[in-house]
Amino acid sequence: MPITPTAGDRPATCVIAGGGPAGAMLALLLARAGVPVTLLEKHADFLRDFRGDTIHPSTLEILDELGLGPAFDRLAPRRVETLSIRLDDGVVRVASLRRLRSRHPYIAFVPQWDFLTMLTEAARRHPTFRLIMEAEVTGLIREGGAVRGVRYRDRDGEHELRAALTVGADGRHSAVRRAAGLAPVEFGAPMDVVWFRLPREESDPDEAFLRLSAGRLMVAIDRGSYWQLAYVIPKGGFGALRDRGVQALRASVGELLPFLAGRTGALAGFEEVGMLRVRLNRVHRWHRPGLLLIGDAAHAMSPVFGIGINLAVQDAVAAANLLAGPLLAGRVPESALRAVRRRRAAPTAITQFVQQVVQDRLIRPALDAAARPPRLPRDLAGLPVAGALIRRFIGLGVQPEHVRSPRARQAGTPPRC
Repeated sequence: MPITPTAGDRPATCVIAGGGPAGAMLALLLARAGVPVTLLEKHADFLRDFRGDTIHPSTLEILDELGLGPAFDRLAPRRVETLSIRLDDGVVRVASLRRLRSRHPYIAFVPQWDFLTMLTEAARRHPTFRLIMEAEVTGLIREGGAVRGVRYRDRDGEHELRAALTVGADGRHSAVRRAAGLAPVEFGAPMDVVWFRLPREESDPDEAFLRLSAGRLMVAIDRGSYWQLAYVIPKGGFGALRDRGVQALRASVGELLPFLAGRTGALAGFEEVGMLRVRLNRVHRWHRPGLLLIGDAAHAMSPVFGIGINLAVQDAVAAANLLAGPLLAGRVPESALRAVRRRRAAPTAITQFVQQVVQDRLIRPALDAAARPPRLPRDLAGLPVAGALIRRFIGLGVQPEHVRSPRARQAGTPPRC
């Protein structure tokens, strides 16, 4: 099949593979700064269920800086101020964001497809932005020892798209990363996650929480009209769960959350279930000449604390801050790419370390029915030092970023210092 240059009157200074949170945010920021940018998304739309959709204060502040706070509010997110663990004999209050020093002392839950649509619609208002859907990257263009764009396939065939900078933001199974020969180091995870929905009634609890019992864990997220449930299973245990049948899963959910026992029949079968194979990894090198990895392509996060989407957004903001100027000048030295990795490597490593500790000290023993359940203080959130650290870590992260790239702040609020 012949390969043709991408039809398009506008050359791309930057091409981004992957229309997830990292790719969409970076494309918006670069377009607002006046950089010609093309975003490639391999699917026909953003409508994929059970993706990361916990928007933390760090991301909400970035939306304010971009003037997108009102647009986000129109998505009608569910707001959660307190995170807790429900045990067989009581409740552990893990974190309260009410005292967080932020304009948004809460976590907002919104379907990721709505969040991505909001970002790409904002980007479309800028003439330097282009979005190509159903465009799957198949390889990299290399010249003179540097990456100079991508090859991709869409409904019209095979294409080449040349660019001064190629960004891999195409997730934990990144085709760009694979083509660049960059392999992540795996840190392991003791669990996988099974996602499904059950109806919600007005008399139900109105918060997100973790339900923990001997040998079983489940996260419940209030979606207004339904519960989004994450049933945690031992790593590689999905086949055994499916072999036991959907009735066994229904029974387990009803035992963990008795208020849902009469509604578990709404889960007809495993065809209504999504399965996440949890990975925790990162590449040591995020770049090659002409190429940068961000988000899950650079570091796959555990679902612990729901931080992944927010860390990806932080990567995008840091990349735009450091690269918009060189891109506008038409040349991106490898030292600028190295600066992005230096900026984001420590926050990534610290966040993953904390996730590993939670996985090893809480989740692993909790999944072992024969092990003694972990002993936890009943009010972690109320402890003076620990409560403040947990609140800060979940709400703002290790090193929150703020929009500083040229011209990208057009209608937003001033950055916090």
